[in-house]
Amino acid sequence: MIIGTIKEVKDNENRVGLLPSSVKLLVANKHEVYVEKNAGTGTGFSDGDYEKAGAIILDNAVEVAKKADILVKIKEPMQEEFTILEALAGKTLYTYLHLAAAPKELTLELIKHKITSIAYETIEKNGRLPCLAPMSKIAGILAVQYSSQYLQKKYGGRGVSMGHVKGADTANVVVIGGGVVGKKAALTACGMGASVTVFEINEERAQYVQEECGKVLAGKFFSNLSVETAEEENLVKAIKEADVLIGAVLVKGSKAPRIITKEMIDVMQKGAVIIDVAIDQGGCIWGSKPTSHSQPTYDYEGKIYCCITNMPGQVPLQATQALTATTIPYLLQMANKGIEETVKGDSGFAQGLNVYQGKIVYKGVADALGLDYTELRFS
Repeated sequence: MIIGTIKEVKDNENRVGLLPSSVKLLVANKHEVYVEKNAGTGTGFSDGDYEKAGAIILDNAVEVAKKADILVKIKEPMQEEFTILEALAGKTLYTYLHLAAAPKELTLELIKHKITSIAYETIEKNGRLPCLAPMSKIAGILAVQYSSQYLQKKYGGRGVSMGHVKGADTANVVVIGGGVVGKKAALTACGMGASVTVFEINEERAQYVQEECGKVLAGKFFSNLSVETAEEENLVKAIKEADVLIGAVLVKGSKAPRIITKEMIDVMQKGAVIIDVAIDQGGCIWGSKPTSHSQPTYDYEGKIYCCITNMPGQVPLQATQALTATTIPYLLQMANKGIEETVKGDSGFAQGLNVYQGKIVYKGVADALGLDYTELRFS
């Protein structure tokens, strides 16, 4: 089979769909690999690195798409990449898609060109999301790093750090959601010395987060963390006193619910920082709108919003290594066995199919976009 990957065009997106080691593995399994010129430079790999691994370098993305049976990306195609989708008609796209929150035009293009569209974020394994988890962990870490930066006075922040200093205030961090992002954000902020409260609606999940964080933090850092179920009165009180609010709510494949209301945001302190990691799925905090690495923040009545849709793009080496560790085994199966056989043999991987043969086959996407849903079937 022929596999291709291209250079990402989203603002400051430096990750790449295939590492040279991925190419080497595919070539060893007798597959052809085409890579767009300079596709890996942001991650730290030259065209020569890919050629040594066995790839063929092509000048532009459309050429790669014309050659490839499976095109491997990182982010959902932007409007400027729709010509690539024309070249990929009837073939397979393997990437993060986030179709429930992306412009509807993207889904319509995938339908129009009958592109088999496999979304990393909806692939399941044992009830978990293996291809989303590594980027969620990194996003949780970066949410704390970014918020600690914007708390500085020169950015209009409250003027506190995440670190603990005797006799002085440290940052109060409120995390909404106790999933992979929320837990990692809590661990990172606690480890820096901040006071952290995690709100998780599911009692069993809340207990799990408390226990798991306790194993890692122990000692004095653990005393900085509390985990609560999301009773509104406690939530409002915590947000009112928060220096940092991190949104980390996920509904598989669907738009994120708006958990935090305008009224809650209005009572926050001036200089507080709001990081909505759920922005890829539409955001879980009132007032959230996508931002970029070039223009990362905006102000609402003295509160600083930061809703970058591709935060891991700024740590591309670590992020690409972590992501490909989960995506490449599935890719190799598809290349060796074919798409249909891989899907038929793995019901969790089948959940990754969002569009197939010109129809939406993932219900959460269809519902979010108001389009028809078709149950996945093979003839």
